[in-house]
Amino acid sequence: MATKDSSRNQQNDSDSDSALLWMLARFLRPYWKTLLAVCIMLVSVSALGLLPPFLIQQAVDGPITQGDLNGLAPLGVIYLGSIVLLFVLRFSSTYLLQTAGQNALVDLRQVLFDHIVLQDMRFFNTTPVGQLVARMSNDIEALTELVSTSFVVVVTNLITVAGIVIVMFGLNWRMALIGLAVLPIMIGTTIYFRRRIRANASRYHKTVADYLAYVNEQLGGMLVVQLFGLQTRSRGDFDIINMQVRDVHSEWRDSYTAYTSILQVLTSVGLALVLWGGGQGVLAGWATLGTLIAFVEYSRRSFEPLLQLADQVAQIQTALAAGDRIARMLRVEPRIQDGARTVDPAAVERSVTLPHVNFSYDPGTPVLRDVSLHVPAGQRVAIVGATGAGKTSLAGLLTRLYDVDSGCVCIGGIDVRELSQTDLRELVTVVPQNPYCFDGTVADNLCLFRDDFSREAMRHAAEMARAAPFIERLPGSYDYKLLPGGADLSQGQRQLLALARALLHSPDSVLVLDEATSSIDTETEALIQQALETALHGRTSIIIAHRLSTVRDA
Repeated sequence: MATKDSSRNQQNDSDSDSALLWMLARFLRPYWKTLLAVCIMLVSVSALGLLPPFLIQQAVDGPITQGDLNGLAPLGVIYLGSIVLLFVLRFSSTYLLQTAGQNALVDLRQVLFDHIVLQDMRFFNTTPVGQLVARMSNDIEALTELVSTSFVVVVTNLITVAGIVIVMFGLNWRMALIGLAVLPIMIGTTIYFRRRIRANASRYHKTVADYLAYVNEQLGGMLVVQLFGLQTRSRGDFDIINMQVRDVHSEWRDSYTAYTSILQVLTSVGLALVLWGGGQGVLAGWATLGTLIAFVEYSRRSFEPLLQLADQVAQIQTALAAGDRIARMLRVEPRIQDGARTVDPAAVERSVTLPHVNFSYDPGTPVLRDVSLHVPAGQRVAIVGATGAGKTSLAGLLTRLYDVDSGCVCIGGIDVRELSQTDLRELVTVVPQNPYCFDGTVADNLCLFRDDFSREAMRHAAEMARAAPFIERLPGSYDYKLLPGGADLSQGQRQLLALARALLHSPDSVLVLDEATSSIDTETEALIQQALETALHGRTSIIIAHRLSTVRDA
């Protein structure tokens, strides 16, 4: 049974590796001419690497033995020329491969980011931010090392080892058998440790992703941690996960250290066998001194690539594990897909209809049950309910951040599932309960980094939202650089900014205010109510709140 499980795991690893190689090939395909040139250079590098020991053998058995000083000069010139050419080819191949590899991984990074951005909100609700950051940073970096470094080492060394074996058998088959006696053991050792190192690398990177997710959560919730005195608990939990990272890394390190140590011992044994067997061959007359010296050098050069490959095994397995995680993420299809219907948003009536809608985040735990709603175009409706009643979920359905379980959500009689996200965003705008500020100026956060809004339009929207007074008190006014997340603004100021943003971007869409004034003082709320009387006149709007005072005039 264990044998069957092991065979199945090996087959799964093989299938996974093949899929990952095909994924990399897809991104490397546009650069195939550069890669072809690199492969030719690498073959040349390996061939030139075989020349020096052969030249040494020729010199020892020829001019040196015969005392021919003039005969050494041509061999020395050829030796020097091969070294110079070897340097040029190695530099050129490495440079070209890293350039092509970086370009390919720029494409992969863009595709991965695009894929993540297009996911629905359920994906972001269930996937820790730390994991997404790890995919975009650590895992991409591991693939970068695979393409730019490991590829050169593996291809060059495999060709070198194959060439050395051929040359050694060509020079003296008896010494070749002696020198390569430990090679099958080294290959078997590599095969044995390959799966262990990969499994340990996969566990290590998963643990690091969990570590990043925990650090991100704790730093993001530092206000709560400090207000409730959770520093000791936070430090204790961090110590646990920190030790987990150490322990998993130790397992990976122990496997890698054992692997490389065994190969180093086998390398020494192989060289000893060459000296012992080759020395007997020289004494017995079936090998020359030059051949023995060449074989010692070839043996050393054949073992060096294997040791370098051993160094790359851990890197390759880490990269394959990282690529597997990236491939799995790319296979996650967004649940929210664009509809195929093409409409002119300006021609769509701004009415809202929800007939018998049911919705749940998790199966079996309904949030909305048989909810029906109709808001005629140009009308204003208030929805009041207790916390957890599903008011914010309703706003998410209107903008199709989520899809209903049954029923439908219609704008102007059109099911939102038939519309593209671009058209839907022109039809419905939400001022969220917890607005977010990007790293940029106040103006950047109003126009969302678009350059088609004038400064005058921004001021007008800010005045309508009653955000202009506090903005103009900031140093630099609309050019004031906000701290990350708008940390230097109060919650109420961030809500005012979000309201101004919505009024600027969507002057005639259905406007949904999701607790948009919940963190604003009573006086400011009264001013906003006055501003909304003008801004929402004749405009379809849904005001969501848990206080009747907020919606008394709706």
